[in-house]
Amino acid sequence: MERLQKVMAHAGIASRRKCEEIIEAGRVKVNGETVRELGTKVSNNDLIEVDGVPIYREEPRYFLLYKPKNMISAVSDDKDRPVVVDLIEGIEERIYPIGRLDFDTTGLLLLTNDGDFANLLMHPSYQVPKTYIAKVSDIPTDKGINLLRRGIVIDGKKTAPATVNVKSVNKDNRTSIVELTISEGWNHQVKKMFEAINCPVSKLKRERFGFLDLGKLQPGEYRELTAFEVDKLRKFATNN
Repeated sequence: MERLQKVMAHAGIASRRKCEEIIEAGRVKVNGETVRELGTKVSNNDLIEVDGVPIYREEPRYFLLYKPKNMISAVSDDKDRPVVVDLIEGIEERIYPIGRLDFDTTGLLLLTNDGDFANLLMHPSYQVPKTYIAKVSDIPTDKGINLLRRGIVIDGKKTAPATVNVKSVNKDNRTSIVELTISEGWNHQVKKMFEAINCPVSKLKRERFGFLDLGKLQPGEYRELTAFEVDKLRKFATNN
């Protein structure tokens, strides 16, 4: 048994909060009877109608995508730019990305139609580590690296301590390759962290999300997560 608003949101009717408003407005029927109580629970055998139209309950789907460069982490774009869901072919479920990667950032991106799963992985209370490889202009100083490791102030907020590993340095071109692992997911966070130590990012790739990595996937390729991986992600998020 699940709460009615959760089932509606999972079916793509609207957000959880908007579904609650729809219920309270008397627009929902369960087995032919109007329901206004938010605590109502329903089973898989119950017929749910919104404005007289039965809802379609989607099976939960979970995907790991290698996001290419120059693609929007969204379901649609008002500027008609390519979006990541266009890469997932042959499914009827309405999936969407969990969080986002910048337009010019590549790497590991998860997509799902499971709202609770997405919220769990994005919620600030459940900090899942994410590892990036950045090509930066200039060579980070020891002071700059230590600032990243201790936490650095960006946009008036201090980041949590990061794990930093300088992979290589090109002294002739004054560029570096740096691995950075963070637990938050603020807007443009990685780029702003490197800007704060005067090493702007020229290329960025997310290589790992929790225990998941890209494996042998190439840009634009994807695979469906196994039930074991989904369960492990849930446990990983709540135990960190």
